Amino acid sequence: MAPLGRRQFLQSATSSIIAAATGGESLRQAAGVTPSPQKALPWPKTIGSPVLDSLPPVIENSRAVHTSVEKLSEVASWMAYEELPMPEYHLPLGVGANNPDETIDFIMVADVIDTAFTDFTTHVKFQVDYAGEHWSDSEAEFACIKRAMDQGIPILDGHYLAQLTRPQMEKIFAGNIEIPMLDEKMELWRQAGAVLAAKYNSRFHNFIRSCSPRLYDHGNGMVDRLVVEFPRFNDVSLYDGHEIKLYKLPQLGLWFLYASLHKSGKFQIEDIHSMTAFTDYIVPVGLRLMGITTYSPALEKAINSHQLIPRDSTQEIEIRAHCIYATALLTEEINKLRAPDAKIIIPQIDARIWTHYHTTSWPHHLTRTIMY
Repeated sequence: MAPLGRRQFLQSATSSIIAAATGGESLRQAAGVTPSPQKALPWPKTIGSPVLDSLPPVIENSRAVHTSVEKLSEVASWMAYEELPMPEYHLPLGVGANNPDETIDFIMVADVIDTAFTDFTTHVKFQVDYAGEHWSDSEAEFACIKRAMDQGIPILDGHYLAQLTRPQMEKIFAGNIEIPMLDEKMELWRQAGAVLAAKYNSRFHNFIRSCSPRLYDHGNGMVDRLVVEFPRFNDVSLYDGHEIKLYKLPQLGLWFLYASLHKSGKFQIEDIHSMTAFTDYIVPVGLRLMGITTYSPALEKAINSHQLIPRDSTQEIEIRAHCIYATALLTEEINKLRAPDAKIIIPQIDARIWTHYHTTSWPHHLTRTIMY
């Protein structure tokens, strides 16, 4: 996902408090990694997340990216006293009004292709004018999907998605430029649509309702099943032979559902505390600008000169892994300073950093990928 324009739907609400998880063994122990004494690092308590549990091989052996625990503690010492509300997301143009199934279908269909909205060569953002408003980045994706719905295109239906053609995609995403990675997006929709048509009566809400109301539940949780049944969500990388689970989009789609529907009781996640940061382009920039993470001179030069950082390269994996690690540790340090009834969860820190840095002109890493 290019800079996350669709999060401009975020509106700060009155704080809704969710207790952070406590207790448990360290991520290092969970991963079976025994560090050398000189590389000993603090680790967040386990929160039941396979994503966090997979990170020690990267964090303890990074070559290009490092997290400053001292700077992280300094940031926590003042960020802890901000409101840090739970965000609320409101879909545009009346999508899903009084219809939670449509909300689920819309968010998850959009989530399948929520990647790459800025041209990698020209750096021009995908934009569209619709319903009297100007939309940019993945906001524009949302607007295009709603425009298709208004035109009678059954874009939330798996049978339709499974048989999409390129001319249909070009019509759906008519904008200022051809939407980046259009062919890849078409193939992702076809694959997801085929699964929905074959197993879930063509609708994502049927898949979601068939899962355990947890992210992770011995293979039956929502993330558990998304990454297996819809391979596009299996966001993993190999680092020195270790499988690193990053799970950006499966978590983000479910977070959107939660933020949109949980207050009405129409959708719940019993282990919401198990979510990590949604590691993309912008949150790493925020961590970098706050001094929490530092990059090697070679990586700094590559990012500042807009060089592509290859998907699954050690640099790209380290950027993403340190984003997840640092936000988890920052959340834990903040919770040490907050009252018992004011604890936060990691996505609240993700939202705090993203909303403050998504408009920065500081360059972010560029990676051509379907995973974010």
